[in-house]
Amino acid sequence: MPHNIVLLHATPVAMQPINAAMSALWPQATGINLLDEGLSLERAKSKTLSEPLFERFVRFGIYASDMGADGILATCSAFGEALERLNTLLPIPVLKPNDAMFSQAIKCGQRIGMLATFAPAIGGMEQEFRDMAAKMNSRATLTTVCAEGAMEHLRQGDAQTHNEIVARYAGKLADCDVIMLAHFSTSRALEAVGAVSPIPVLAAPQAAVMEMKALITAQ
Repeated sequence: MPHNIVLLHATPVAMQPINAAMSALWPQATGINLLDEGLSLERAKSKTLSEPLFERFVRFGIYASDMGADGILATCSAFGEALERLNTLLPIPVLKPNDAMFSQAIKCGQRIGMLATFAPAIGGMEQEFRDMAAKMNSRATLTTVCAEGAMEHLRQGDAQTHNEIVARYAGKLADCDVIMLAHFSTSRALEAVGAVSPIPVLAAPQAAVMEMKALITAQ
């Protein structure tokens, strides 16, 4: 019997990358897409996660659990605190978008670079990275660069320009040991960034799928 993994989306641009990763890396599982685009639209209005939006995302996750999920994988990196709450409330694995990628990056070196495209998510992601480094007893440092304008092009359906912009910003992280593509949507630029960067480039969807698979199959 296949496992049902509910994929929590706050923006439609994250859907294709995670569905592709699920198909390639865990075809035996069933990925169920659950989208509330209004979450990212509201999140973009503030640098911090408001309490009403926090509670709204928690309800979103509980609904996912009620669908019969064996695990929940969130694809939006701007709701980390709400996902931590969900993890304490639900008896199934709840995985943040970037934890697996953070862990993988820290194993690659001390100087970690991150290419982001959604500014409101950066603060929370940087804190999650520091928490992961502390958990792993690592002194790794993080340098974040936001590729301005890339997300807007992607939302308009222009993935090529999005990828080109992200790749241009990769040069600002040339002194790092590894580069992380911050969001699931940013993973579309993996090939473009890899073409201009001599250092390893990591994308979140693939790492997250493998982590969820390990959690589920270990039960």
